[in-house]
Amino acid sequence: MGNNSPTVIEKSTNSPKLSIQCQSIGLNTTTIRSLDWERSRFDIEFGLRNGTTYNSFIIQGEKTVLIDSSHVKFKKIWLKILQEKIDPKAIDYLVVSHTEPDHSGLISDILDLNNNIEIYGSKVAIQFLQNQVHRPFRSTAIKTGNELDLGKNSSNGIHHKLQFISAPNLHWPDTIFSFDHGTNILYTCDAFGLHYCTDELFDLEPQVISSDFRYYYDCLMGPNARSVLQALKRIQSLPDIKTIAVGHGPLLHHNIKLWLNNYHEWSRQRNTTDGYAAICYISQYGFCDRLSQAIALGTSKAEAQVQLVDIRASDSQELSALIGEAKAVILPTWPSKADTELQSAIGTLLAALKQKQWVGVYESYGNNDEPIDVIATQLRGLGQKEAFSPLRIKKPPDANTFQRFEEAGTDLGQLLNRKKNIATIKSFDGDLVKALGRISGGLYVVTTSQGQNQEKRRGAMVASWVSQASFKPPGLTVAVAKDRAIESLMQVGDRFVLNVLEENNYQQLFKQFLKRFPPGADRFEGISIIENVAQGGPVLSDALAYLDCLIKQRLETTDHWIIYALVEHGNISNSEAKTAVHHRKVGTSY
Repeated sequence: MGNNSPTVIEKSTNSPKLSIQCQSIGLNTTTIRSLDWERSRFDIEFGLRNGTTYNSFIIQGEKTVLIDSSHVKFKKIWLKILQEKIDPKAIDYLVVSHTEPDHSGLISDILDLNNNIEIYGSKVAIQFLQNQVHRPFRSTAIKTGNELDLGKNSSNGIHHKLQFISAPNLHWPDTIFSFDHGTNILYTCDAFGLHYCTDELFDLEPQVISSDFRYYYDCLMGPNARSVLQALKRIQSLPDIKTIAVGHGPLLHHNIKLWLNNYHEWSRQRNTTDGYAAICYISQYGFCDRLSQAIALGTSKAEAQVQLVDIRASDSQELSALIGEAKAVILPTWPSKADTELQSAIGTLLAALKQKQWVGVYESYGNNDEPIDVIATQLRGLGQKEAFSPLRIKKPPDANTFQRFEEAGTDLGQLLNRKKNIATIKSFDGDLVKALGRISGGLYVVTTSQGQNQEKRRGAMVASWVSQASFKPPGLTVAVAKDRAIESLMQVGDRFVLNVLEENNYQQLFKQFLKRFPPGADRFEGISIIENVAQGGPVLSDALAYLDCLIKQRLETTDHWIIYALVEHGNISNSEAKTAVHHRKVGTSY
């Protein structure tokens, strides 16, 4: 790997939870990794169990390029390491893979050190940066096929030449990949990354990081499966990729084929021939991008196709086609005093809507939004069908807000797939489904709780596919449908409580947790619960017994996740009573 320089580890004097790793990853190539050991939330408010990293890179040929920077919280120690590694005035170029603040937060500080740096980025990225750094800078807009020749390194003659590949929507509209023909390293920023903080530079143990790799894909890349497949196709023409230098987590080197195959298979499964939901947002306006991602995540969990659409960044023909061909269109509120360019894009979008499309609207919380009711009324006047009730925001979005938006997306996905699901059920052989339905199970309620105070998120569901799975240590499995709202709270490392329902005392609980809840509704309203007895979540007062569980593994099936958890402790209220049993008539529903 050309690790010809020692690893440099520097810790922040202000926070021991922040540190920097500086190490060679190839000839004339160094990474500066900002290690954020205890960050617990990211982007669309999905939980992080293992922190994250923000990775940047220096390539030194005849000319020198810096690829990405870091989060502003690392400003002091990151700039110190950068200046120890290289004189900032010797940096000729800065490649901005995309402009999300965790990768571009120190660009203004870099320009303070060297205002002659030429910034390379996609056309959209350059536009975003102009609004972000509030100062003039030299720039070149790049797209697929463009190159940046760095020349030969004087010490070893290696010729470094960057080839650029557009990868929009992975996961922002401005993303671009860079491939160095001198080292065969592909720089992909968010794509193929994972939120996993470790001193280990490379992917030596795939089994350790695989669940975090999949979770990252599901949350950030899965809703853009179409764009993922396009990006994978574009990189197929590259020479043998030796390393994928990602923006988050350990770099991919030892198991590249595994990770690329995973992305291809997961995206192929999501990208069926069925229609899609066009979930729109306005880049760099309010909380629009994150809220749209939450809706997209929920929609894709229900195995419906999603296409995220940046209203501002899409050209008019592309925007018109994406909207006109969609089965559903989800719109944000837009600025009441939108600029001319955005007004034109909104006009194109509204003109492209078709009658009988499902349409939903949500508040962007951009402080000067067009009133949501005005937009909803306008859409009804165009003959659209309401996909869900307008999603309103009365305060800055918190974890519960993002959960509510995700649940609305799941409802949308189920709506879009309703006819397909009915057809699938009807396709089963009658005797088969009756025989399968004779597999009985107990009746349980799974409860979860995460976070504190305003950030607390809770979930609950009726479960009957539960089985003890191990003696030592005691463990059990629970099957959770992929489109259940609670699924996002049941990742490896999370906790839950399994409430065992009693044979002659389960009807009220069964009725409560079996009903359909609107997005964001309190599942426990009107139900007696006991808090702080179990770590995993509330204990139902009327439950026969409870088991407090820690999730260790997840096994994927076509429509469910099989959750294996260790039982850490539990209790029983009546040792003489029996567990309620659930008998089904058919094997195509619960």
